[in-house]
Amino acid sequence: MKKKLLVLDIDGTLTNTRKEITPKTRDAILKIESMGHYVALASGRPTGGLRMFLDELDFPKYGNYTISYNGACVSNAQTGEVVYKNVLPDYVAPWMLDYAREHDLGMCTYDGLDFLCPTRMDRYLEREEKINHFNEVLIDNLDAYRNIDLFKLLLTAPPTRAEEHQKRLARRFIGRLSIYRSEPFFIEVMARGVDKGAAIAGLIERLGLEREDVIACGDGLNDLSMIRYAGLGVAMANAQPEVKEAADVVTLSNDEDGVAEVIERYILNA
Repeated sequence: MKKKLLVLDIDGTLTNTRKEITPKTRDAILKIESMGHYVALASGRPTGGLRMFLDELDFPKYGNYTISYNGACVSNAQTGEVVYKNVLPDYVAPWMLDYAREHDLGMCTYDGLDFLCPTRMDRYLEREEKINHFNEVLIDNLDAYRNIDLFKLLLTAPPTRAEEHQKRLARRFIGRLSIYRSEPFFIEVMARGVDKGAAIAGLIERLGLEREDVIACGDGLNDLSMIRYAGLGVAMANAQPEVKEAADVVTLSNDEDGVAEVIERYILNA
């Protein structure tokens, strides 16, 4: 049997509109795991923000992988080992904190299950903390965290101001950092070259697989890199038009068990 790596975005792909993994999709994933195929969850969320899905899909049992921070970090769910990473340069966090305070922006970063906030908490940061179920840690600065890997800084502001500051920061750090809005009020600051496709390339090198062995399923614009990289790029029926255009095939929607359909057609019955 030729092993495959199935890479799944979470929101809008793995989960339905009620943010649930359906029994049909879960059973299909568990079946291919038991056969020895690899599965990875790929998300913009922090690594700790994926933990609620891991036990449900038996990732620790089978030693499967999480691709977090939009591709900045790849971890083994069984051992916790980081097998690929692309971290922010040391100068970025202090500079961004000064900028956030000067312009009255919110800012946070992450350390394990801790949500580190060196600015005032705003409603956008509260939303991020709630989604990931993290421990809120209010701090004056990031000096005590100089020795940890920082994969992402999140800046927050009302949508109009967030757009203005994202454009300003992207111009200033062009060619050095990846700076974009993941939501109208979220500005994500990450190392240059971070995307899900690059993370998959690092993972398959570790696993001894080829690009042709990868099946990647997604629905959003941050899934484009992995859909283009994979041997088989799959867009959900509910995907953005640009994602559908880039994909090799379009499966059923996330409310119609599109992931289970992919598993049945391209892994179990291939």
